[in-house]
Amino acid sequence: MTTEPIIIVENLVKRFGSFVANENLNFTVQKGEIFGFLGANGAGKTTAMKILCGLSKPTSGKVSIAGYDIYNDTDKIRRIIGYMSQRFSLYEDLTVYENIRFFAGIYGHTGAAFREKAGKLIEKLQMSQVRNSLVKEIPLGWKQKLAFSIALFHEPPIVFLDEPTSGVDPVTRRQFWEMIYEAAETGVTVFITTHYMDEAEYCDRVSIMDQGRIAALDTPARLKAAAGANDMNEVFLRLVRPQKSTV
Repeated sequence: MTTEPIIIVENLVKRFGSFVANENLNFTVQKGEIFGFLGANGAGKTTAMKILCGLSKPTSGKVSIAGYDIYNDTDKIRRIIGYMSQRFSLYEDLTVYENIRFFAGIYGHTGAAFREKAGKLIEKLQMSQVRNSLVKEIPLGWKQKLAFSIALFHEPPIVFLDEPTSGVDPVTRRQFWEMIYEAAETGVTVFITTHYMDEAEYCDRVSIMDQGRIAALDTPARLKAAAGANDMNEVFLRLVRPQKSTV
C-alpha cells in the first residue's frame, strides 16, 4: 500500500428533501488500502458508496476517484472500478459461465482471451462442476464469491463492496476475506461497507458512520486504544449509542 490517495472526498453532502443522508463527509483512501466503511443499517454507508461509484450525484462537495471528478467523469469512473451491490448482483437465470461472459463483455473482454481467463477463474473458484448450473441453484456463499470475482474480472484499480458478506456463514465470510486480502496484495484498493464490527479488524483503516456522519476514522488498533475498548464492537457501541440515547 502506498500513501498516494486514490479516493478523495471533501465536504460531501447528500440530501433527499429535508433528510440528510450524508453530512459533510471528509476522508481519503490510499492505493492498495482495505478501507472499511462501517455503521448500522441506515447510517448512510450505501448512499455514500453509490456516489463514489458514480451511481448517484452528491448534493454538494468534491469527490475524486482515481483522478476523475464525480460530477463530470462518471462514465470514466464506472469503467475503472469494480462494484458488488448489497443485493445480489448476478443474474439468477443465467449459468455461472454465462454470468461471467455477460459482465466481462460489458468491459470488452471477449474471444479466446476471455475464454482462457474465464476457465482459469472457474477452476480457481472450484466451480467446474457447476459451470453450467443456473446461479439460483448454487449456494449463497458461492454466489458471493462469484460476484466478487466478476467485479474484479476486468482488473479495476478499485473495487467497491456493499455488505458482501451479509447473510453468509462464518466460514464463508472468512474465505471471502481471504479473497479480499489477495486482491489488495496485487494493489487493488478495496472499499467495503459492513455492519459486522468484527470485520473492521480485517481492514487497514475504518470509518464508523452514525446518522450520516463520520463518528471516527482510524486504524482498528488506534480506535480501540482511543476508546479503551477490547474490540471494534465495543468501540462502535461507545461511539454510536450515546448519540442515539438523547430522549
